[in-house]
Amino acid sequence: MEASLLTYLIFIPLAGAVVIALVGKDRDNLSRWLALGVSLLNFIVSIPVFTSFDATTPAMQFVQRFDWVKSLGISYSVGIDGISVLLVMITTLLTVLAILGSWASVTSRVREYMVSMLLLETGMLGVFCSLDLFLFYVFWEAMLIPMYLLIGVWGGERRIYAAMKFVLFTLAGSLLMLVAIIY
Repeated sequence: MEASLLTYLIFIPLAGAVVIALVGKDRDNLSRWLALGVSLLNFIVSIPVFTSFDATTPAMQFVQRFDWVKSLGISYSVGIDGISVLLVMITTLLTVLAILGSWASVTSRVREYMVSMLLLETGMLGVFCSLDLFLFYVFWEAMLIPMYLLIGVWGGERRIYAAMKFVLFTLAGSLLMLVAIIY
């Protein structure tokens, strides 16, 4: 159970995003409450990860590993160290706060916003917990899509400009990272 806590932590928001995506279009309040409930649940799941973390050892903890593409040495391998345990806690807490903070300010496409927030949380937690380079890259790329939507759809006055700059910079960085991974 303890080893699979990180997997639960990563994929609870994804499951919540799927449920919210299936909710009817005109059910904004339900979408908000579901997103808040899912993010609170994820924060609660992250508390035992933080409290059970042994800071006296430099070893990775809560490690879980499954072969994904064995011929290429790619695996689903997650775990946390002293830095990532803090990033996981901050991510789960800030997601709750971001959903609460957007409660009244996001009035259009609420369902899509909440789905994007939960998908973003899944991507960020995957990035912070990945021990396999290819898995890290998959979560990194998956995180960029909801971030682009959040900037481009619900951003401020110059949101399109900001979203395009975001895409250009992250695309360049992602391509360089992909070349380095392949090399």
